[in-house]
Amino acid sequence: MRRRALLSLPALGALAACAPRVRELAGGFTGIDVQHGHALRDALAQGRGPTPDEHRRTRVLIAGGGVAGLSAARALRLAGMQDFALLELEAEAGGNSRATQVAGIACPRGAHYLPLPGDDAPEVQDFLEELGLRRRVAGRWQYDERTLCHSPQERLYWQGAWHEGLLPVDGVGAGTLAQYQRFAQRVAALSRQARFAMPTLRTWQQNNGLAPAHQALDALVFDNWLAREGFDDAHLRWYLDYCCRDDYGAGSARVSAWAGIHYFASRHGFEAPGEHGDDEHDAVLTWPEGNGWLTRQLAAPLVAQGQLHPATSVLRITEQRHGVEVDALEHASGRVTRWQAERCVVALPLFIAARVLQNPPAFVRAAAARLAWAPWLVANIHIARPLQDRPGAAPAWDNVLYDHEARGGLGYVDAGHQRLNLGAQIAGPTVLSYYQALGDWPDGRTQLLTQPWTHWRDAILRPLARLHPDILERATRMEITRYGHAMAIPRPGDQTVLSQIGLQRLSGKRYQLLNGERTALPPTPATGRLAFAHADWSGYSVFEEAFTRGMGAGMLAAF
Repeated sequence: MRRRALLSLPALGALAACAPRVRELAGGFTGIDVQHGHALRDALAQGRGPTPDEHRRTRVLIAGGGVAGLSAARALRLAGMQDFALLELEAEAGGNSRATQVAGIACPRGAHYLPLPGDDAPEVQDFLEELGLRRRVAGRWQYDERTLCHSPQERLYWQGAWHEGLLPVDGVGAGTLAQYQRFAQRVAALSRQARFAMPTLRTWQQNNGLAPAHQALDALVFDNWLAREGFDDAHLRWYLDYCCRDDYGAGSARVSAWAGIHYFASRHGFEAPGEHGDDEHDAVLTWPEGNGWLTRQLAAPLVAQGQLHPATSVLRITEQRHGVEVDALEHASGRVTRWQAERCVVALPLFIAARVLQNPPAFVRAAAARLAWAPWLVANIHIARPLQDRPGAAPAWDNVLYDHEARGGLGYVDAGHQRLNLGAQIAGPTVLSYYQALGDWPDGRTQLLTQPWTHWRDAILRPLARLHPDILERATRMEITRYGHAMAIPRPGDQTVLSQIGLQRLSGKRYQLLNGERTALPPTPATGRLAFAHADWSGYSVFEEAFTRGMGAGMLAAF
């Protein structure tokens, strides 16, 4: 779910106390119906057994319509199986990669980009080829330039002006630059010691679990590792904390050193000032609606075939000797359907899977008890006319505020940045998608669910006014999406434990799919009739992890 750390609760309170009152602005909470999830939680807590109103049968049932569930459905389809159904809690499939429109302008409700996948993610590469976004030209792979993020890509506001890139460089001292260089060298050395990959489960296959060098990193909090290594520069530490919140929903004081290094080593390394990396490895794919564009492509054939059942809560999953029984509540009608299937792909977050499974396997209980999840907030703000800007670098796709004392950066993505009509991009209305990770707030989930939307509206607009003094006049609407459990936080020890789950299911067999792909089965936690697929099984939430795990579970259910 890519986004940066924003202001801490004390900082928001301080701003609220000293800033002028924000004018009334249309909007509210959208995108996630928390009552659906809470109704499921309450029913499970009270032990109420559902009485089915109807019975249905299918060969494979997929519980959960995030990226992993949609990918599992694609795997089933490519394996030649059409007799399946997918149940999704929300009104639209896509999980953390869903999208919306505000005043007719497409914008993301969550994840908003995909790095160009490397050879460790062949399933994602094949999917992009299927969509026509990746093709071989004169012996080289090329991506559709319309979907590559346009320049300028990133800028940072600090010291009263905008600066290109997100690493504080202009005006820093020689000591800071030296630590940048030394950290880049350390990341490169660790990468040589034991390879990092995206998705990380590729290295699990090669090492029969987490490599010893990775285990050593996984045993430490990132902040503690940095202190041990002598990385104490305030600018470097701000940036690394920001990057952790960006990918993991919590900062360097909570995530493991493995996670902090993996952020860079699994992609393009850490580029110190003066280094010129590979532009292709730095590139990302993005759309005005973010990764919602990708999930809608995955969901389209399911909608067309009537295989997607939205606004449906899975109440109970029971694995039986000859099949799987699943009870599901349809929220629109209030009816409970009892599904009978030969197999079930459980593409649910782990904390939900552990609750709805009857007699859950020990490895499910252990993994669910191990993980912690970060709450998250995404605010889409419609801007009627171009905003007044501070001096410095030109407007970019990704715009971040350096705020060291608040231990985070305030930032937004411009949904209009990818427009091909440059005149409309500069002069027309747009939507700013503002992200806030709450994984470091002691009461972040409670705050998220109990504070009125106007609390978040005011807390968001006031700091944004530091960057754009006229935003209070030009903003016309704000829609806020809340995620109570947005993503698993990769804390110390998580990778060591999770890396062992599913390895026993591996085989050397390669499977032939209808589109010509030949792929091996990735590590897939499973029982006799249940296959598990979710980014939680990797300990953190990125598209490549969820998609690859969905493909693995779908193939296991099909073959």
